[in-house]
Amino acid sequence: MATTKSRQREGDFIERSVYCESEYDRLQEVLMCPPAYMSIKEVINHTQQHYFRENIDVARATKQFNEFIEFLVNMSIRVELLSPVPTLPEQVFTRDIGVVIGNRLILSRMEQSIRRGEEKALEAWLRKQVIPFTKVQSGSLEGGDIMIDGHQIWVGVGNRTSPEVVDELQAWFPHHQVSAIAVRPRYLHLDCILNVVAPGVALVYVDAFDIESLATLRRFYRLIEVTEEEQFRLATNVLSLGEGRIISLPQNRRVNEELGKAGLEVYEIDITEITKSGGSFRCITFPLRRGGVFVGD
Repeated sequence: MATTKSRQREGDFIERSVYCESEYDRLQEVLMCPPAYMSIKEVINHTQQHYFRENIDVARATKQFNEFIEFLVNMSIRVELLSPVPTLPEQVFTRDIGVVIGNRLILSRMEQSIRRGEEKALEAWLRKQVIPFTKVQSGSLEGGDIMIDGHQIWVGVGNRTSPEVVDELQAWFPHHQVSAIAVRPRYLHLDCILNVVAPGVALVYVDAFDIESLATLRRFYRLIEVTEEEQFRLATNVLSLGEGRIISLPQNRRVNEELGKAGLEVYEIDITEITKSGGSFRCITFPLRRGGVFVGD
């Protein structure tokens, strides 16, 4: 279970700490939101376009969501839950509403109107939990566009996250290297085409990147490539539990086998009712704590 470093603050309130410095350190605590009001009301990505008529079976999505939570709890991961709001059909994708870098939680500034309001729900929960946070001051930022790898922070810049955020993050984290990667309009977030799953190893859909960006990524990582069909099935959007353990969809069997060849242990869980809306395991989990104690910025 997560250990909480805390200090006294104003009366009997205890300020809770957060900490993440990678996508693959041991996951200790995560924030999620049940898909109680999940639906495709406005098509905002190419996956939703495909499933718009069929839409979401909320009962099935909820069953899969609960099975996933049960798995996480059995892996000694603390799961916190936001209360779902009827007017927020995308709220299940908690990764987008914030990001923890080091010991700082940054509250997102959502670009799409259908998702605005999710930040307010998170802010209310953070205040109740006495978790400090920082608000983005310039442009828009969504957590799915942020990829953390030690002192390297990758920022997907596109329809959801604006270039101004790169400079803001660099100012907040002067001891990190903050690097922008262009995300083409067709793709929802950076984590739909790239995911750092272990030290020096990343899943990538190469056709989504320009030559320069791809060359940069090759200098950092051994790239496990996914096909166009696998990208549509959100093969990059896995969740690392740390210690070489990955959660992935059973439908992406070839990719799972490649992860195994890279020395990673893959657990297959079906959440395909949720993925109809364009997000998978990484999208529905917001890590609050990974790994150890941060002493940087």
